Amino acid sequence: MTRTVVIIGAGVIGVSTALRLQEELAGKGDQVVLLDRKGVAAETSQGNAGAFAFTDVEPLAHPGIMKQAPGWLVDPLGPLSIPPSYAVKLVPWLLRFWRASLPDRYRASIVSQAALMKHCEEATERQIARTDGEHLIQRLGALRLYDSEAAFRASKHSWDLRDEYGIDYTLLHSPDEIAEIQPGLSRHFNHGGFTPGWHSTIDPKAWVEHLFAAFVQRGGRFEQAEVRDIAASDHEVVLKTADTTLRADQVVVAAGAWSHHLTKRLGDPLPLETERGYNTTLPPGAFDLRTSLSFGKHGFVVSPIKGGVRVGGAVELGGLELPPNFKRADNLLAKASRFMPGLDISGGTQWMGYRPSMPDSLPVISQSRRHKNVVYAFGHGHVGLTQSAGTAELAVDLLQGRKSLIDMAPYRADRF
Repeated sequence: MTRTVVIIGAGVIGVSTALRLQEELAGKGDQVVLLDRKGVAAETSQGNAGAFAFTDVEPLAHPGIMKQAPGWLVDPLGPLSIPPSYAVKLVPWLLRFWRASLPDRYRASIVSQAALMKHCEEATERQIARTDGEHLIQRLGALRLYDSEAAFRASKHSWDLRDEYGIDYTLLHSPDEIAEIQPGLSRHFNHGGFTPGWHSTIDPKAWVEHLFAAFVQRGGRFEQAEVRDIAASDHEVVLKTADTTLRADQVVVAAGAWSHHLTKRLGDPLPLETERGYNTTLPPGAFDLRTSLSFGKHGFVVSPIKGGVRVGGAVELGGLELPPNFKRADNLLAKASRFMPGLDISGGTQWMGYRPSMPDSLPVISQSRRHKNVVYAFGHGHVGLTQSAGTAELAVDLLQGRKSLIDMAPYRADRF
């Protein structure tokens, strides 16, 4: 008997999961259907920094971070901010965030994130090979920059973590050493760290579209529709859109920052929040960018995208409804022009996206607590692209009822 599996969400997580499942079910007659309210890579997956950041294992919630909380309200343009009008709504999430920053939980999150990153790195190479996607990949490494001795010393723990997990890097101790990797930077930056294993896609939207084309070529089906209600029983999952009712044997919820609206209807009120990220994409010729750049304490990155330069990052915990504050993008671009004196900031395109984030910086990759025929795959924060191929493999393991290659307990929906 044929079965129908529906994936809700056509961002990089949903498309990767649909593709991996379609590959596995090839020739069995089962139907994999991908749904999205706007289209393929139409939300956060189209405008991110394009990085496969497998070296980033430290969670946002770290010991001592809550001491900075008053500044999040005072500085609307800071690296991490909370609009005052949203602060009260955020209190329950911030309490869990604070708990996640306690030393024992912080350490546990690092261990779990490192295990997931290792799996995702291997899964991404498998995905690139299976889809002939190497032409969309840039293997340029990443350079993290520090503009003071104190900032560099304060970063020691993050480099020690890389040592612990076998991540290759080189520390740089002068502007001249930095210039050998990336010329044209302000000599104000006197320390840095280069991770050669970091790579990225030339265009995150093109990457998701590439995976989607492989999904369709293998027999997958796409429908543009917004799921407005979901209900599950032991035998089926019923999805209601504006125009129709769909019935499926299994469902994967991979709707990014909107996922908790659906999980709540299934009896799983999960603490998913939205980190709003801003960027400006500059056209080709803006700067001779030879690697990805990260300006740590300033909270932004500079990435090579489509032959041009994308300047973006920072964290604004502001939910899904507030209007964008593009002064944040302006502020990041102004900083970039100071740090990269030859940067041509004309002709840029601004964008804002919604990063789906859990308090402990770990995603939810799990069966629903009440319905074994519903799988969750969301909450990846800054690293959705990074963890997409690995999440897809783990989600398919859950759908198929088999044991995964890593311990799945840290990513359970019931951990909160």
